[in-house]
Amino acid sequence: MSSPLDIADTRERLILAHVPLLKHIVGRMIAPNGFDRDDLHGFGMLGLIAAADSWEPERGLKFSTYAYTKIRGAILDELRRGDWLSRGARERMRDVEKTIARLEQENGSTPAVAEVAAALGTTAEEIDELLVAARSGAEASLDEEREGSGVLASLLGDPRSPDPAGSAEWNEAKERLAAAIETLPEQEKSVITLYYAENMLLREIGEVLGVTESRVSQIHSRAIFDLNRALGTPERAGSS
Repeated sequence: MSSPLDIADTRERLILAHVPLLKHIVGRMIAPNGFDRDDLHGFGMLGLIAAADSWEPERGLKFSTYAYTKIRGAILDELRRGDWLSRGARERMRDVEKTIARLEQENGSTPAVAEVAAALGTTAEEIDELLVAARSGAEASLDEEREGSGVLASLLGDPRSPDPAGSAEWNEAKERLAAAIETLPEQEKSVITLYYAENMLLREIGEVLGVTESRVSQIHSRAIFDLNRALGTPERAGSS
């Protein structure tokens, strides 16, 4: 039977051995306004500690798999509790959603970021910032009314197919996604490739491209928006 000291030692070793996993998870998440990487790391560390305290190896689940869910869940839980969008940003996000919906109705297709910016009399850079905020909100599953993420969430969700791998639908969606990626501007295509195919951190991608981590977040969100615009999301395709 394990002694309390043995149990404590095992717990500590588990935590220390999986700090790189924590850093990897944090490094691939967008830090919303009002939070920085240290905040996310702290939230995730609480999840890692909770994982070490509650893991039951006899259930056959690898600790890394169990810890991944706990770490990411702890971070998202804290983001849900935080009031990280100003009233002005929420109102601006709602304006973007209304403008997208109006232009879709008028033109029969989802507008490009530049078209949304022109309609609102602002810059594409401001729309990029709002896309980052909306994607962060959607990722944390914040409620639609509070963050204004209804239309934007559907355009900023993961464009990969929900169908089982290997199915005809999955293969078709994979081919369409690959074709859509090829139509992206070179910088957006690079970010998507490095993030999904190479599994790189946002900071690492920034070093490769010679831009800031914040700019990578913007390019990534713009690329996801453009991919969903090109592909048509399931919800939107079904309603057209």
